[in-house]
Amino acid sequence: MFKFLSSDPVHNPAASSTADTEVKTTTCYMCACRCGIRVHLRDGQVRYIDGNPDHPLNKGVICAKGSSGIMKQVSPARLTQPLLRKPGSERGEGVFEPISWERAFDILEKRLSHLRATDPKKFALFTGRDQMQALTGLFARQFGTPNYAAHGGFCSVNMAAGMIYSVGGSFWEFGGPDLDHAKLFVMIGTAEDHHSNPMKMALGKFKRAGGRFISINPVRTGYSAIADEWIPIRPGTDGALFMALLHELIAHDLVDRPFLQRFTNAPQLVVLDEGEREGLFAFDPAAGVPGDGRNPHNKLAWDLTSGRAIQAYPEGVEEGRSLALEGHYTLPDGTRVAPAFQLLRERVSQHTPEWAEAITGIAAERIRQLAREMGETALHQAFELPIPWTDAWGKQHPTTQARPVAFHAMRGLAAHSNGFQTVRSLAVLMSLLGTIDAPGGFRHKAPYPRHIVPNYRAFNDPDMIKPNTPLNAAPLGFPANPEELAVRADGTPLRIDHAFSWEHPLSAHGLMHNVITNAVRGDPYKIDTLLIFMANMAWNSTMNTMEVRKKLNARGEDGEYLIPFLVVCDAFQSETVAFADLVLPDTTYLERHDVMSMLDRPISEFDGPVDSVRVPVVEPTGECKPFQEVLIELASRLKFPAFTNEDGSRKFKDYPDFVVNFQAQPGVGFLMGWRGKDGTQHLRGEPNPNQWEMYAKNNCVFQHHMPKDQQYMRNWNRPYLDFAKEKGWRQKNDPVQLAIYSDTLQTFRLAAQGKSKGRQPPDHLRERIATYFDPLPFWYEPLENACVDTQQFPLAAITQRPMAMYHSWDSQNAWLRQIHSHNYLHVNPVTARAAGVEDGGWAWVTSAWGELRCMVRHSDAVEPGTVWTWNAIGKASGAWQLAPGADESRKGFLMNHLITEELPFAGGQISNSDPVTGQAGWYDVRVNLRPAQPEEPAASFPQVRTVPSVPGLLRSGRRVMTHILSKKP
Repeated sequence: MFKFLSSDPVHNPAASSTADTEVKTTTCYMCACRCGIRVHLRDGQVRYIDGNPDHPLNKGVICAKGSSGIMKQVSPARLTQPLLRKPGSERGEGVFEPISWERAFDILEKRLSHLRATDPKKFALFTGRDQMQALTGLFARQFGTPNYAAHGGFCSVNMAAGMIYSVGGSFWEFGGPDLDHAKLFVMIGTAEDHHSNPMKMALGKFKRAGGRFISINPVRTGYSAIADEWIPIRPGTDGALFMALLHELIAHDLVDRPFLQRFTNAPQLVVLDEGEREGLFAFDPAAGVPGDGRNPHNKLAWDLTSGRAIQAYPEGVEEGRSLALEGHYTLPDGTRVAPAFQLLRERVSQHTPEWAEAITGIAAERIRQLAREMGETALHQAFELPIPWTDAWGKQHPTTQARPVAFHAMRGLAAHSNGFQTVRSLAVLMSLLGTIDAPGGFRHKAPYPRHIVPNYRAFNDPDMIKPNTPLNAAPLGFPANPEELAVRADGTPLRIDHAFSWEHPLSAHGLMHNVITNAVRGDPYKIDTLLIFMANMAWNSTMNTMEVRKKLNARGEDGEYLIPFLVVCDAFQSETVAFADLVLPDTTYLERHDVMSMLDRPISEFDGPVDSVRVPVVEPTGECKPFQEVLIELASRLKFPAFTNEDGSRKFKDYPDFVVNFQAQPGVGFLMGWRGKDGTQHLRGEPNPNQWEMYAKNNCVFQHHMPKDQQYMRNWNRPYLDFAKEKGWRQKNDPVQLAIYSDTLQTFRLAAQGKSKGRQPPDHLRERIATYFDPLPFWYEPLENACVDTQQFPLAAITQRPMAMYHSWDSQNAWLRQIHSHNYLHVNPVTARAAGVEDGGWAWVTSAWGELRCMVRHSDAVEPGTVWTWNAIGKASGAWQLAPGADESRKGFLMNHLITEELPFAGGQISNSDPVTGQAGWYDVRVNLRPAQPEEPAASFPQVRTVPSVPGLLRSGRRVMTHILSKKP
């Protein structure tokens, strides 16, 4: 046993033995990368975690977070039993009494059944960084409430929506850079936790093969540290850089014209005449209704060979055709038109490198060089793979054309109020180079690409919110036009977060960051019960943190809380737990069943679909219960139609049973491997009662390798499109024409301009919609810049996550705390010296919305006009069972205190978010810097009162040490 003050080694490798060690495989959840792991157990307890070499995603590689999962199991902050706020205590005091699960379910069943039978929209379910939105979204839909959202609205919905509305897929789970075939890799706005282990592996291989890596980022950390070149850029200006790159590529004809003519809407003719068709694609009335965002057909192009307008598809792809990309033309009926590419050329004509230099801080000549390097690598260093394939119109291509320029971008582009159009401009840039789903470029991962616009309409009918009635559509989706918005007849929002309203029409993931503020205000109505899962809304998951904490505790004139009942489900004593009325203790990822499903967020690879599971490797701690089980139990008790039989009895015994037997459509369930009664069918088949066991025996993962002729050009690949429809991933097998020009956005603009029939925005939002719903990408300053004096607040402030931490989850991890126990504000030495702040000194950082005190580090690896820090390291005193004087609370800090969740607008307030998608503008805040005075406390500000321990915590440090250090004699 461990001997105090002994010189004997804690671990003697020579004496180690694995004879009594059991190894189980599962899937990591220390971040969202979802690597395969092996968990080593002795006497039923976790002793060691390493990467699974037989897993297709990480191939045995593991990071600091993944190997530290053992400390999550024994975290002293573990919640172990349901808790009810004591009568008479205030929210935020953290005073609870333990209750049984039966009582917890009884409380929820009575409350929720009453709401469902009277006014279902008074229940709101908002989930954080979970991986089961197919289940949580189904629960909300079956309940009958539109008030459901996932974490993406405050994470990177701009990346998802901006690319999906442009190319049918997006970075990370849905697609990524093909570094196996690339020669040039450009990474923009990507922090070091994005795709983590697979990205590190791919970058290492890419660099060893002689690839050139350019990083464009305000900060040089993580991946950027090994870049061949770092190009610092001012935050929020990436779109200006892309517009200048487009200018250069088009001006020097460094574009893939054949690709644009055949596979994009670049040659399609846009109506120039004023009226209700202005800015939409021209069509042939004799051929039927006009094409729109959901229908790629009946759009016209100008054939230079015949000198007339023809159907873009299928006539435009016939042999001998030459579709115009430039010029202005007149249709037989006198309508003036121009190809979409011509309009793009005109748009970028004034966006010179000199224009972009003044905005981005990147020298004009460097922008020119970068454009040349991209264009010449894509076009002049192109090569072909000997892979024949057939396109959607029957043409057989003897080889597959590579375009060896790969990009990767994430939250640095997305988390700005101009992020949607910035991401659009990047997607258009990649499309002009012909890199979409080409070897060496951006490649899709199944079930992507989706249609443009995806055939998933968000719920939008106020008349369908009825007692005891499921919604007729999912709460989240992809609107294609104003008729699909979730608004009432008067144009006001249907949802508590204002998602899919005229304020944020394409908010594909909802606006989680607005639910508390809107609910307290009763805008557009009051709610009764808010259920939050895995989201620290009283601390690092919210803007304007201190004010939001007050709102969680706000009462009305009647003395009752303005959010009457708050339920929090978490595995740990987060800052938000203290504000809960009811606490539900969740399990850790090593204690639960989970699915990374094709219905949700799979881990697919470029060569085919991959899904995976988690299986319990240890028993749940205390009375912890997986949130999935909680939902299945509640859905059964509330007798949701999808969860009960005709006689009212429950349909599913538990969550594993639900995963096996639920079918989204015949033969399509949550898992695609080992289907059919005997487990011999894959991808599609009837339920298999032994499916979980088969996954467990196969490293908890199923991988399908598609034939080579289906692995590229999937937007237009006939065998792949047919295959994807057959397997239930797509509703149609139509080709996906890349949207250089977005007629979907133009439908909203026409409504705002009063030029179209149908739904119209409220007058105070008309100019906003008309401005930001431009069908061509453009750059504009982040919205906050118009609300503050940028001379008074000259610095941009941003955060990012380090490789060793993930949100709040890990800064209470005993091992990882040794890497990051607190954070600093990183400032360029020139900027810091001008402000009079010493390296390691304390400073005040002030925005128009708040201020904080923190320690500063000088760093040359940050752009001079930017300051930055790690996200979520700072903690409230006592939370996460950290000692009141812990570094995390005394030295650590949150940038969130400086960020507002709303901006002044039209005499009122509007969300501090992208006006198109509702993406939170985390990285738009402007600040100034000044030194703290010597007499001031050497501690971070603001501070909150220490949170007391709640009953049932797994908080014994001695138990933790015994767990790690004890060994059998």
